[in-house]
Amino acid sequence: MDLGLLAVSFVVILVGSELFTNGIEWFGHKLELGEGAIGSVLAAVGTALPETMIPLIAIGFGGGITGSEIGVGAILGAPFMLSTLAMFVTGVAVLATRRRRASGESMTVDTGVLGHDMAYFALAYAVAIGAAFLPVEMEWPRRLVAAFLIGVYAYYVIGHLRADAAAHEGLAPLRFHKLDRRAPQHPHPPRLPIVSVQVVVSLVCIVGGAWGFVNAVEHLSASLGLNGTLLALVVAPIATELPEKLNSVLWVSRGKDTLAMGNITGAMVFQSVIPTSVALVLAPTIWSVGGAGLAFASAAITFASSAAVILPMVVRRRLGARQLLIGGVFYLVYLSAVVATLAGLVG
Repeated sequence: MDLGLLAVSFVVILVGSELFTNGIEWFGHKLELGEGAIGSVLAAVGTALPETMIPLIAIGFGGGITGSEIGVGAILGAPFMLSTLAMFVTGVAVLATRRRRASGESMTVDTGVLGHDMAYFALAYAVAIGAAFLPVEMEWPRRLVAAFLIGVYAYYVIGHLRADAAAHEGLAPLRFHKLDRRAPQHPHPPRLPIVSVQVVVSLVCIVGGAWGFVNAVEHLSASLGLNGTLLALVVAPIATELPEKLNSVLWVSRGKDTLAMGNITGAMVFQSVIPTSVALVLAPTIWSVGGAGLAFASAAITFASSAAVILPMVVRRRLGARQLLIGGVFYLVYLSAVVATLAGLVG
């Protein structure tokens, strides 16, 4: 039963991701937005919904310390998975499709857009993690930090929306175009209402599929006797990050590397602001390095992996697929640390 739900959920996420990448490109085109705004804002926020909802519900409605611990673990797990496993999977996808890519292993990305994203991520996440060192009883400073983070994200989004729109080349026909009987069919562009319908339907598929996938993973983990902490820190985030991974794989296979990477880096900015702000306000006793040390250790890995990938890109002004593979190394390092801690091999 659980394996069947796992398979069905994965297919639903895959279908939703395909509809989403196609729909969100048309949505951005209709609004005359650049690739940075499409990938780093629209796509990133949309695909970040599954992993964002889990900690919000866990903290707000999970009941007690356990729910908050799961929520904080999920919040910290999202940027960690994006900076390690998601980048690794994207690099593997580029290498796997390099023979039919015009640029081969090299990624034709806008390094300015990605550098812009990661600068905001570094600032926001450093401030959020720094707030975890504040004494638990200091509520107002934490709320001020949350307000600051929201302001940073608003400024970040405005910057992307103000960027000049580039020409959108190679747009595939909108999947729902034929459903709009009032519009002329392809090659004529679709109308905005049917584009919006496709985006909404794709998001429903992504969120619903992610929830089904996570539930199946939880049931399987329970039946196999996996540790709850391991589930919260490692297993569940893999499932909830599937939309970003699948979207990026689809985009790099089509040579749209800025959208693929922007989907990841933009989601990292979003995850460093919105869920962390909720934790600062609603779970101040748990958003502390003393309350979830193992989970907060992932932040160090997140910064290290991000720096190892992005800093060379900024210096050289280019990005190669093999450069992204280092994310897999950092993921294995943290996974080993988690397993060793749970096994009692380290304190």
